[in-house]
Amino acid sequence: MTEVLSKQVATTPNFEGVMMRALPTALGYVDDEHSGVGAQWDRAQITRLARRLGYELVWPQDTSPLDLIDQVRTADVDAVVVPSLNDLDALTLDRLMDLCDVEVVAPRETFARYFGGRHGCPA
Repeated sequence: MTEVLSKQVATTPNFEGVMMRALPTALGYVDDEHSGVGAQWDRAQITRLARRLGYELVWPQDTSPLDLIDQVRTADVDAVVVPSLNDLDALTLDRLMDLCDVEVVAPRETFARYFGGRHGCPA
């Protein structure tokens, strides 16, 4: 699909010939600086949650010079799965929600993507 992903995602053409993914796709993201020695455990928990939610999980390449937002945009995923909200700052979470859903392992939360723009919303 793209060079950002560490594995290829199966695609099939729809009735118009446009390539569509067979399953919704999620990008697993672990901030190694925050997770430290627990990074492997966090990756396992992300894999488990993504499987339970029905996502095909892909991981960003370790050597990618792109930040998380650009990796999500390039990979065109449906969700980002993170071990905790400590792995994202508020601005990054807000920017991600413009692009995709954000699934958090612990505490278990879902932040749905924004649809239709927030600027007209009175809240």
